[in-house]
Amino acid sequence: MKNIEILCEDDLSIIINKPAGLAVQGGEGVKSSVDKILAEYFTMHADSSAVPLLVHRLDKDTSGVMLIAKGRKAAAGFSRCFGASYSDGSCLERKPVKLYTAVCASSETYAAVKERLKQDEGVIIDKLMIRGSLKESRTRYKVIKTCAFADINLKYSVLELEPETGRMHQIRRHLAMNGNPILGDDKYGDFKLNRKLRKLTGLKHLLLHASRLIIKEYKIDAASPLPEYFKPYV
Repeated sequence: MKNIEILCEDDLSIIINKPAGLAVQGGEGVKSSVDKILAEYFTMHADSSAVPLLVHRLDKDTSGVMLIAKGRKAAAGFSRCFGASYSDGSCLERKPVKLYTAVCASSETYAAVKERLKQDEGVIIDKLMIRGSLKESRTRYKVIKTCAFADINLKYSVLELEPETGRMHQIRRHLAMNGNPILGDDKYGDFKLNRKLRKLTGLKHLLLHASRLIIKEYKIDAASPLPEYFKPYV
C-alpha cells in the first residue's frame, strides 16, 4: 500500500505504521491522508462491509502504530475501549495502552512531576485548555537514557511515555510546558535549538513515535521500530 506499512490485519482491524508528515484525516488543503489511502485500498482489496473507520488519531508529524477499524460494528467496539477511563477501575482491562518514544531537550530535573514513582520515572499532571475549558491531563513517563551533543552543549533524554488521557497534542504540550520540548517540534518546541540540530544532524522531523499499542480485550499487541531519523539520538 502506497506510503503506508501494514503491521497486521484481521477481520476487525488493520494496524499500520503511519509515517511522519502524513495526515490522518483528509480536509481542505490535504492532498493525501490515511483515511483516503485506506479507502482506496479497501475498495481494491475488500468488500464494502469492511469500510475503514478511524477510532483514534495521531498528529500529522507523529509516526507509528495506528489502528483502523473495519466497519461500523468493529469501530463501535474499539471506540468503547479508547473511551474507557483510567479513573474507573472496572475499565482498566479495556483501556488500550499506548506507548510513545520521544527525544526531548533535558534539564537536570523534570518540572511539575506530581508523584515520583521510582528513580527516573514519574507522572506529569497538568491542566490543558480544551475548547475554552480546563481539563486534567496525565502523561506517565520513564527516562530510557540521557545523552549529550557536546558541539552545541545540549543534554537530551530518550523517554518512553504513556498518555493516560487523550488531549490534543498532549505529550508535546506536557513536555514543552515542563521545559523539556521534543526535538524537532515546530509548534511547541525550541525553534532556535531545532535550527542548530538541523545543521548538526540534518533533523527534519518531530522526534515522537507511537511505538506500541496494546488492547487486551482484542488480544492486540502491535509494535513499530523507530524511524531511521531517530538513529543519531538513540
